Amino acid sequence: MTDSSMAEAMATTRTTASAAAGGCRWGCGLLVAAAVLVVLGGAEALSLDLYDEKCPAAEAAVTAAVRQAMAKDRTVAAGLLRMHFHDCFVRVTAILAGLCSVPFRLRRPVLLDSTGNVTAEKDGPPNVSLHAFFVIDNAKAAVEALCPGVVSCADILALAARDAVVLSGGPSWVVPVGRRDGRVSLVSETSTLPGPRASFDQLKQAFHDRGLSTKDLVVLSGGHTLGFAHCSSFQDRIHPSAAGGMADPSLSPSFAASLRRACPANNTARGAGAGLDATSAAFDNTYYRMLQAGRGLLGSDEALLTHPKTRALVAMYAASQEAFFRAFAKSMLRMGGLNGGDEVRANCRRVN
Repeated sequence: MTDSSMAEAMATTRTTASAAAGGCRWGCGLLVAAAVLVVLGGAEALSLDLYDEKCPAAEAAVTAAVRQAMAKDRTVAAGLLRMHFHDCFVRVTAILAGLCSVPFRLRRPVLLDSTGNVTAEKDGPPNVSLHAFFVIDNAKAAVEALCPGVVSCADILALAARDAVVLSGGPSWVVPVGRRDGRVSLVSETSTLPGPRASFDQLKQAFHDRGLSTKDLVVLSGGHTLGFAHCSSFQDRIHPSAAGGMADPSLSPSFAASLRRACPANNTARGAGAGLDATSAAFDNTYYRMLQAGRGLLGSDEALLTHPKTRALVAMYAASQEAFFRAFAKSMLRMGGLNGGDEVRANCRRVN
């Protein structure tokens, strides 16, 4: 099955005048309804109605936790979306028979805390800046009060990431549920996460290893419309190296100058950095327009302009926010669509 046919099998899209769970106050986006849920190899299929009888108020409880947190801190949205991405990209353990090269992912290792003799993924170098774990804790506590032992942390994180996008003005989609939580979280496995300096070939390989297409790479990179990067993630692009190298010529000179003011060569401020795009608390297509203008913050962003196919996709999404929203919902379904954990945790930070 190809990437495109799997996407069509899993979801259909329609433009809607209001997002499903909150009208235009959530951003009049695109509602993506999963039309067909397939059994992927030995993994259990996800469901659209699993909690309708077992825990009908679960989604509302998660949304309330996300909304409350975002009302106090607008960086929560970026934190939840990045957490979901990092969680889905680790723990590749097997190839599912009969589904091209789609890998099998055990779910939610990033939520587990380190223990006395095991350092967990959340304490690995790529994850030390992850935040908003408290939102998942609060949502889990609310759901457990309604229906103990029913809703996994995996599903709560998938729902929370969707809500974070919608509450920031982005598209909505129906999240299939029924994931189970994994029991293994190893810091060594964070080395597989693509970094801020990754080349196009490195990014492409990382996505393809997880059953995601080059189009998914460009679409999900658009999640950088939310959030902030510390100076260390792009310092090498804005300052000449000690060996005499020049700053990155692909950057707009005025943009590079503004970044040097925020991140001087002798910077010691731990919180210094820059927004990933000019509207870093709003989910929109500004990321792509800035990328075209030489204002992409990370080297991995700029990498999308180094290949004709990805450059054309960047241009398409820069020109049409609607096309980006539709594609983003589909790619999020694809990224979060595999199941394969072991349990429903009572506490998202530790195994049962």
